[in-house]
Amino acid sequence: MYNSSARLKAFEVQIVRNETVMADIETIASLAKRRGFAFQSSDIYGGLGSVWDYGPLGVELKNNVKRAWWRAVVYERDDVVGLDAGILMNRLVWKYSGHEETFSDPLVDCRKCKSRLRADKIEDKCPVCGSVDLTPPRQFNLMFRTTVGPVEDESGLAYLRPETAQGIFVNFKNVLDSTNRKLPFGVAQIGKAFRNEITPGNFIFRTREFEQMEIEFFVKPPDALSEGELTDEEWHERWIEDRLNWYISLGMRADNIRKHEQELLAHYSKRTVDLEYRFFPDREDEEKQWDELEGIANRTDFDLKAHSKKPVDAEGKRLNPDSIADQTFFDHATNQHLFPYVIEPSAGVDRSVLAFLMDAYHEEEVRGEKRIVLKLHRDLAPIKVAVLPLARNKEGIVNLAKEIKSRLQRTGAMRAVYDDTAGIGKLYRRQDEVGTPLCITVDHQSLEDNEVTIRDRDTMEQERVPIAEIETIIGKKLGLAVGS
Repeated sequence: MYNSSARLKAFEVQIVRNETVMADIETIASLAKRRGFAFQSSDIYGGLGSVWDYGPLGVELKNNVKRAWWRAVVYERDDVVGLDAGILMNRLVWKYSGHEETFSDPLVDCRKCKSRLRADKIEDKCPVCGSVDLTPPRQFNLMFRTTVGPVEDESGLAYLRPETAQGIFVNFKNVLDSTNRKLPFGVAQIGKAFRNEITPGNFIFRTREFEQMEIEFFVKPPDALSEGELTDEEWHERWIEDRLNWYISLGMRADNIRKHEQELLAHYSKRTVDLEYRFFPDREDEEKQWDELEGIANRTDFDLKAHSKKPVDAEGKRLNPDSIADQTFFDHATNQHLFPYVIEPSAGVDRSVLAFLMDAYHEEEVRGEKRIVLKLHRDLAPIKVAVLPLARNKEGIVNLAKEIKSRLQRTGAMRAVYDDTAGIGKLYRRQDEVGTPLCITVDHQSLEDNEVTIRDRDTMEQERVPIAEIETIIGKKLGLAVGS
């Protein structure tokens, strides 16, 4: 009998060398464009600086990151609900949040080469041309301005939101009243934000249009605690650990992520701890290899007070004469209205995607050739399983492969693909490079014994399994509830 299983195994040999050198952003950017993760926006017209479009694989990976986050912070908890606030908001939101006045970066111009630079990111000379002839720093507001309505004047001025958090704060009372929640509870949101960055760059690390995954977790203030209740500091510490463990649970190596205590705090922050990732492993100075992946801040009661009609100054005048909402909660234990403290874990979707890609990237030498493999966690992998016919000119093999692919896709639990555009060796390598955990190969024997070969991405080990049980077997390997 023709032994096609033996032929399959001939394509896979023992790994003789495993490269542990971490990929840099340039390597990931090249892979992303080549394999359909991300493209420069408006590329056919020369592009638009620091705006990126996610391709067929990128949108799947990005959606998987967001689903994993939502599952962890909403579905697996009893104390967090969801929200989707609008991108456009009343201008007064940004006045009372402080963004109109303070959301800015210091900007300098180089008089020689005309480059515009962030003053806090350079020393005494222009990094582009080396000139020391720089203008004095001036503040540059990072919010994108637009107008609402037919008249383009100050009466219709609005902003594209620079963060998603304010949408949660101005809806605090709506959520509280409609859900009958008691403290502590949180509100989670995933959404687009926009910042007119002076010096964006490094692929999707810093962009002008990006997505955030934010939680505002409302807790009792220190003066309203009953015996045994967690303090705001204890909740803050708990969220720091929870968020760190989330990244590690999805396969991120612990030595590539760390906690960093912020010394320069925002005016509203009691304490802020950043989770930093090793985004720049190619830099000689190890401290400069790290940058922010997620920030977890204790914002105290600043935000709800800022948007409430109740606070007054020393003369009894309202600090916010425009708000119509009382942003307090009534605490039955103390019989008073109080402003909650807020713990805010705030993560960037795009930076998370980049970090997971960098962490998953491996180069291995197999049979004298380089194998690039993305060892993405199965929950994040854009494609869960690829179905490959050993012979694309054999109608029986092709039809059976397409049928298996359709069966897996119909489960609704996974993205499955069919591919017959190359030889089996190239098809394996192609799926390795995009992080597909499992490949199913349909061969000549499959037509006789009703079995197929499942091949594991990381170990390259293969096993024969019955086609009749394929949904259940694949579901079990991927940790998905499918099949009978």
